[in-house]
Amino acid sequence: MRMYDIIAKKRDGFCLTREEIAFAVNGYVAGSVPDYQMSALLMAIYLRGMTDEETAVLTDVMAHSGEMVDLSAIQGIKVDKHSTGGVGDKTTLVIAPIVAACGVKIAKMSGRGLGHTGGTIDKMEAVPGTRTSLTQEEFFAQVNDIGIAVIGQSGEIAVADKKIYALRDVTATVGCIPLIASSIMSKKLAAGSDAILLDVTMGNGAFMKTLDEAIELARLMVSIGTAHGRQVAALITDMDKPLGHNIGNALEVAESVAVLRGHGPADLTEVCLQLASNMLYLAGKGDLRSCRALAESTLRDGTAYTKCRQMFAAQGGDVSVLDNPERFPKARYSYELTAKQAGYIAQNDVERIGNASVLLGAGRLKKDDAIDFAAGIIMHKKLGDVVKAGDAICTFYADDPALFEAAEEMYRGGLIIADQPPQLPPLVYARVTREGVERF
Repeated sequence: MRMYDIIAKKRDGFCLTREEIAFAVNGYVAGSVPDYQMSALLMAIYLRGMTDEETAVLTDVMAHSGEMVDLSAIQGIKVDKHSTGGVGDKTTLVIAPIVAACGVKIAKMSGRGLGHTGGTIDKMEAVPGTRTSLTQEEFFAQVNDIGIAVIGQSGEIAVADKKIYALRDVTATVGCIPLIASSIMSKKLAAGSDAILLDVTMGNGAFMKTLDEAIELARLMVSIGTAHGRQVAALITDMDKPLGHNIGNALEVAESVAVLRGHGPADLTEVCLQLASNMLYLAGKGDLRSCRALAESTLRDGTAYTKCRQMFAAQGGDVSVLDNPERFPKARYSYELTAKQAGYIAQNDVERIGNASVLLGAGRLKKDDAIDFAAGIIMHKKLGDVVKAGDAICTFYADDPALFEAAEEMYRGGLIIADQPPQLPPLVYARVTREGVERF
């Protein structure tokens, strides 16, 4: 078998066999297939696409390119959740404690942020002392003891995905639905959970810009997971505006705590309750209505916050900053960005907001960039809000005031104030299961 022939076959629009896909992927991991040939195959896939069967095979081969985690040592059903990313997306920090407080095990491996999208592990490490790297024995013991652990993804999980994604990132082949689906699901299958909820974000701050694209990605991932014997569902959620008001690691942890203690922003609370309800449903805790009631009860009685506190304490975190978020380390400087005219916020480009937070130090452009946990943005006015000239739209936080000028230019570049209010998108557009698509 020759890589040349596999590339030519896909270039000409034919389907690849399991043997051909395995030859290419495993050869690339082993080093016998060079970058330039794998790049050519990725471009051929980008242009010609893949069938559902090909994508399922690619996912399976990638999942088995590294360690397949066996969670059988953890008692009970294990439920995982994955978001395709966004700005202000701190849902894991809310829904994982909610679900664990309802008696469902959360043994979750999460990633770091890159570019304008934040990462759960970076946010957790904003709580001083928190360990996100545990041994397998520590990981299993913690989940069995308190029902929840969130740690960094092992470098041995889906090794092929890590190598292939790095190549896609520099060859303009990231935005391909079969490649996105296989990348996400290879890691989720390798992580070992019994059930998986997918949060597919849609809008100008997300990979998927249209509802049809988001539904197609969700449908494909649900199909892959179901074919591998997992309980899988997906929600299509809005990313035309950030969730909540806070962007930046410590700021987002503080806002997550506010939701868990029953006084968080309404939009973030609602999306988290819908995600948590669906996770509980997949775990067999009842129908969606009873699962929603169960999730809500953990916010009212404080058990979700208690579970969050237990998790951070077990992983070495200073829980005093959770009890009193004013104790988080503060940025040395702040700057208010104000409205230049009166009207409605008719556009507020989410990707540009995320990039502004990166310029302040809250994110990284390269994987080895350092993060300033205190840096970020608090939004006082969001899409659809009324403003008067001089009103504070948001506040920037950074340790270097020289960063504010570039961040303001980035933020204002996506900001439009108009005489008429915009049509606001829904928080959740659709639910995708093996039975089909339910649009809201």
